[in-house]
Amino acid sequence: QVQLVESGGGLVQAGGSLRLSCAASGRTFSTYTMGWFRQAPGKEREFVAVISWGGGITYYADSVKGRFTISRDDAKNTVYLQMNSLKPEDTAVYYCAASARKLGNIRSYSRQSYDYWGQGTQVTVSS
Repeated sequence: QVQLVESGGGLVQAGGSLRLSCAASGRTFSTYTMGWFRQAPGKEREFVAVISWGGGITYYADSVKGRFTISRDDAKNTVYLQMNSLKPEDTAVYYCAASARKLGNIRSYSRQSYDYWGQGTQVTVSS
């Protein structure tokens, strides 16, 4: 069992930055592929970024590529999402998720691939 707790959300002006953190319980954090998703009001939860176990491979949604960076610190059982050049359309509740699956392609991790989810943290970007 893995418990995930997100933090770092808040209100920021367009063009600003935020860093989200996701702290995980358990001693096997390093074996999980970790993802970030977001859900805006009235919309489905969508993929944002993923980082492989070991941290060597990352993949981003086109909408955030070049602006967001996912990273992990296995010694701290934490995954991060650095968000720069924020836009009003980035406003959403952001969730981290953990997958125990070892898929061959980082792009194969869909929402259904994840076994554990955090409770989410609100990010609001004002124009």
